[in-house]
Amino acid sequence: MSNGPQPVPVIVDCDTGVDDALALLFAVRHPALDLRAVTCVAGNTDVDGVVRNTLTVLERAGAGDVPVARGAARPLIEAPRSARHVHGHDGMGDLGLPAPRRTPVDVDAVTLLRREILASPRPVTLVPTAPLTNIALLLRTHPEVTRNIERIVFMGGAAGAGNATPVAEFNVWHDPEAAAITLTAGVPITMYGLDVFNRVVVPGDDVRRLRASAEPGARLAGDLLAHRPAHPGSRPDDPAEDSGGLGDAGALCAVADPEGLTTHRLPVEVSLAPGPARGQTIVDRRPRIGESELHEGTREQPLVDVGLDVDVERYVKLYLTTVERFTP
Repeated sequence: MSNGPQPVPVIVDCDTGVDDALALLFAVRHPALDLRAVTCVAGNTDVDGVVRNTLTVLERAGAGDVPVARGAARPLIEAPRSARHVHGHDGMGDLGLPAPRRTPVDVDAVTLLRREILASPRPVTLVPTAPLTNIALLLRTHPEVTRNIERIVFMGGAAGAGNATPVAEFNVWHDPEAAAITLTAGVPITMYGLDVFNRVVVPGDDVRRLRASAEPGARLAGDLLAHRPAHPGSRPDDPAEDSGGLGDAGALCAVADPEGLTTHRLPVEVSLAPGPARGQTIVDRRPRIGESELHEGTREQPLVDVGLDVDVERYVKLYLTTVERFTP
């Protein structure tokens, strides 16, 4: 007899990264999530740094024997382009964390993804919080995995403004071809993009409380949030200066508590052409077709559940409760 809903089998694909680390802390500690594996890809920093950071966070989080694998060192076509100016030289806010005692498994990320997905007794939810290179390689190399993937909930894209460019979000911009492959793989997809990503902010009082915690994982969450000010460049006396954005961790909140995220099922296309729109997720929010379709015919585009609104207080409370009340 079951005593309640079974935890959701989850695999996180990340480029750890300050807010990827926040996401991993949540994934380890939320009782409704069964973190089966973590795969690493170049993005915020180089892939070896991502592996190191991921192993360090899992140790601090009190994770069990969660396998970690090294994945792609560069995008499918582009040269790698890091975000160290955001995440620090080491990708983790230059917090000076000790080297991890854990080690990665002896298989590559695609092999680990295939193994864990097909071995799961329940369909797996993939949560990429990074460029989608590993996921695209998996879907093209082992398309049979789609039969045991419940959904892909990815942090990436934007219906509105971008951050890497005026229209493109970093993860999609870093490897647009991988994003296009993922969106067209026939798997149900939720896009947790910048439209909601930027809104979930932990107040300064909560950040300071976390930083003062005696528990290593909660304290790490506070230090990471302090490195992610909600309003970069604000005045030192601005009360918002001490607040911190949850970033990628919101995508894991959306898996644990999907009711906090408002989505609309919309056609989404990734712009692959060279030029200023490369990497843009073109989200068609029109109520009816336009002149282009009338004159040139409609094109089949994948339908994606695009996050357009989020219950900020609900997800902040969910995150804090999960991270602070953890007992190993």
